[in-house]
Amino acid sequence: MVPPPSMPASLLSPLPNAPQLNLAETRADMGDRAASHAIQILQSVLSNQPRARVMFACAPSQDEFLAALVARSRDAIDWSRVTAFHMDEYVGLAASHPACFRQYLHSHLLNHLPSLSAFELIRGEASDTDAECARYAAMLDEAPLDLICLGIGENGHIAFNDPPVADFADSHAIKVVQLDLACRQQQVNDGCFPTLAAVPTHALTVTIPVFRRARVLSVVVPGPRKAAAVRATLHDTVSTACPATILRTHPAATLFLDQASAAKLT
Repeated sequence: MVPPPSMPASLLSPLPNAPQLNLAETRADMGDRAASHAIQILQSVLSNQPRARVMFACAPSQDEFLAALVARSRDAIDWSRVTAFHMDEYVGLAASHPACFRQYLHSHLLNHLPSLSAFELIRGEASDTDAECARYAAMLDEAPLDLICLGIGENGHIAFNDPPVADFADSHAIKVVQLDLACRQQQVNDGCFPTLAAVPTHALTVTIPVFRRARVLSVVVPGPRKAAAVRATLHDTVSTACPATILRTHPAATLFLDQASAAKLT
C-alpha cells in the first residue's frame, strides 16, 4: 500500500504480527477504504462457497464505513447469500430504545439491504440471559464467520470485552459482562446516552475467541479519542490490559485509521 503524502512510510511497518495498517486522510476516506475491503472479502467468499457469514459492530465509529458499504455493495454483493450477526447488546434495553444496537444496525445497514438473507440478533431484553447466550452461541457454532467488521474502544476493548472481563481463551462464545467505567463513559462521549447514569451497567457480548476464529477481521477505528488505544493495540504487550492487542495474533486483520486515530503512531 502506498501511503498518502502526509503519512510517514514508517507507519506502514508496525511491530511483527501487527495488523496491516490502512491509513486515510479523513474519516470519509477511511470508510470508503474499509467498505472496498469488505466488499472484496465478501466477493471472494461468495465465489468459493454458497453463503457468507459476517458480523458487524454497532457504534458511531462505524458510520462512515457502513454508509460506504451500503452505497457500494448493492450491485457488488448478492446479499441474499449473506447472513449478518451483531456482536453485543445491552442487558434489559428494549429493541425500540434509540441506543439499542439492533436499532443502530437496522438504521445504518439492514434497512438499506432488503435482500439480506438473515440478521441474527442478540435479544438483550431476554428474561433468561443464560438461555439467550446458549441460543446465540449455537448459531455462531454452525459455521465459521467469514468476516467480522469491528472497532476498538477507548479502553482497548473489542465488542464489550473490557479489560476486567476479557479472556483470550474464553470457553464461552457469548456471555454477560459488567461494563467498566471507561466503557460506559465512552457511550456518553459518543452521544448514545445523555448521562453516565443512563448507560446500562451490563451487556451480552461475543467473546474474544470468536474474533480469533473468524477468517478475516476488518477493524475501523477513527477519531482522536481512539489514538491512545490504537497505539496500545500496536505497541503494548499482548494482554487483556488492552484486549485489542490480541489482533496482533490474527493472520488476516486490517486496521483502518484516519489521521486523528493514527496521531500517536510516531
